[in-house]
Parts: sequence; C-alpha cells; structure tokens
Amino acid sequence: MTNTSENSRFLKACRREEVDATPVWFMRQAGRYMPEYRKLREKYTLLEMVAQPELAAEVTLQPIKAFKMDAAILFADILLPLKPMGVDFEFVKGKGPQVHNPVRTAADVAALKPVDTEASLGHVMEAIRILRGELTETPLIGFCGAPFTVASYMIEGGPSKDYRIAKSMMYNAPEVWHAFMEKLTTVLVNYLMAQIDAGAQAVQIFDSWVGALNGPDYEAFAMPYSKRILDAAHATGVPVIHFGVGANTILPLMKKAGGDVIGLDWRIPLDKGWDIVGHDRGVQGNLDPVTLFSTPELLEKRVKDILRRADNRPGHIFNVGHGILQHTPNENVKAVVEMVHEFSKR
Repeated sequence: MTNTSENSRFLKACRREEVDATPVWFMRQAGRYMPEYRKLREKYTLLEMVAQPELAAEVTLQPIKAFKMDAAILFADILLPLKPMGVDFEFVKGKGPQVHNPVRTAADVAALKPVDTEASLGHVMEAIRILRGELTETPLIGFCGAPFTVASYMIEGGPSKDYRIAKSMMYNAPEVWHAFMEKLTTVLVNYLMAQIDAGAQAVQIFDSWVGALNGPDYEAFAMPYSKRILDAAHATGVPVIHFGVGANTILPLMKKAGGDVIGLDWRIPLDKGWDIVGHDRGVQGNLDPVTLFSTPELLEKRVKDILRRADNRPGHIFNVGHGILQHTPNENVKAVVEMVHEFSKR
C-alpha cells in the first residue's frame, strides 16, 4: 500500500505550502469524550493503555476513523518521563495527575535519574511504529511537554492555580531551578528525538502552564530550555509546533524560542495572533473548545470567522485553542471537521 501521508495537507500546511483545504485536527482528539475510548477505560487505566503499544495505537486511531481528521496525535501523556526519572505519580479521578514525591529541594533534584529512553519508554516508540504501519494517508504527530510545564507538575505535585511553589523555586533558589531544568530538558530532548526516530512525522511541544509567566520570567527561566528542545527537533527536518496556553503576551518570545508553527489559544483573534507571530511562521488554532457544546449555527459562525481571519494564507492548521473537553458532543466534532474542509476548499 502506498503511503501518501508525507504529501498530506497537514504536513504541507506545517511547511506553509499551498493546500487544497485547511487541515484540521484537535488537541486531546483521542480521549474520554469518545464512546469507543470510554469503553476501553472501563477495563484499563490511562497508564495501562499507554503502556500497551497496541492499545495506545488503537486509541490514537479512534478519532481518525470516526471524524477523518487530517493528522493523528499519539495517545500518550506529557508526564510519562517522570517515572523513569524516579518521580512517582498517578491519575486520580476528579483531580488529574497527583505526584507522590514532588521535586522541591536541591537533594530532590540531585536524586533525579537519567533516563534510557528506549529501555524505559520503548512502548511509546513501539506504538509509533505500529501507527506508521497503519496510517497510510494521515500523518502522525509525536509530542512532549515543555520543560516549564513538566517541571511545574513535578514541583507542585499536581495541577495548580498559582504555581506558587514552582515560581518560589525560580525566585528564591534559581540555582536549584536551573539544575532541575538542565536535567529535565536532557530527558525531554532524548524522548522527543526517540519519537522522531521511531517515525513521528511532526512534533508538538505543549507548554500548557506557560501563561503563568510574564515575559522576563519566561525569558530567564523557561525559554532557554524550550529552545533547546525546539532546536533539536527542528534540526531533524520534521515540522515543529510550539503551543502555549494563555501565552498571548509572550508570543514574540515563543516565536524566538522556536517552532515552524505557533499554536494560538482562543483568547486572541487568529489574524492578530498571526500578525504578532509573523507570517514567516504557520499558526495553529484557535476555536474555543467550549464552542463545541453550542449550536450548529454558532459553530458555523465561529469556524467561518477563524477561516476568514486566516484568509487562505498558507500555514494555517485549524484546531481548538486547547484540548477537547470531556462530554463534548461527538456530532459537533464531526460537524466542525466537515465545515472546515467544506468552507476552506481552494
């Protein structure tokens, strides 16, 4: 069977080439809003599913089969490198990830283990290899968390409203923070490179919590480490998407850090965000995920507005401005994918 995914509209858009229609995929498109996924979750925990390459591949493919997305994103989690580093965590219902031994002191940082990616996370690469055999027309996206976001989970012990403990380490013990970020960044670079070696055709760096930082703090404490990962990925030649939530005040710095495509959340109009990022980069976004709970009429209006702002310029990838939410109506996901393709036909 011929593999046509390299010439797909998603990878073309990443390279800012002309496409026949705007490509669309959704962050968290494989997950708990889908009945097929919920059925599997009755038997397995999230970490059990990720640990079994065949199951991870099956979940990755579910939205492709159901909705005809233009890209598949590997079913995994940004926290997977934690356990091999010696940091134990679990997903607790209603609370999200809970880290049992947070990293808060110089001794905690010193105790972090280096990671043999293939030995500890080889199941992730095996899922990628399975998927590349299955996906003949649809490209596969690999990903990792950005160092600031992953470090914040490890320090806070779970989700946070104010990132008080993480930012206090930055401000009060900068030498501990930088030593931590050095170690973590090395692990994340190796993890992302292994995904590319296994066959990921594009990668995304998720900086979900970067909106907690102002420009000077981002530049001093986070950007150099994100840049190292983005530079390493870029050097392989695969397209790199750089995404932050609540990051509109630091978009110029995120561009400086790197990425062929900059993800925009829903809080900024797409055309304004693209003007800030510059038209020498692609952009991804930026439908508010809560809009997917609304009426077909409002969805059509919002989809058309985003496409109008993109103005058929090469380099736009349609997406939600953050992940799809639990309980999102499946028919609305399907409708938006179809609308994007129909309304953006060149």
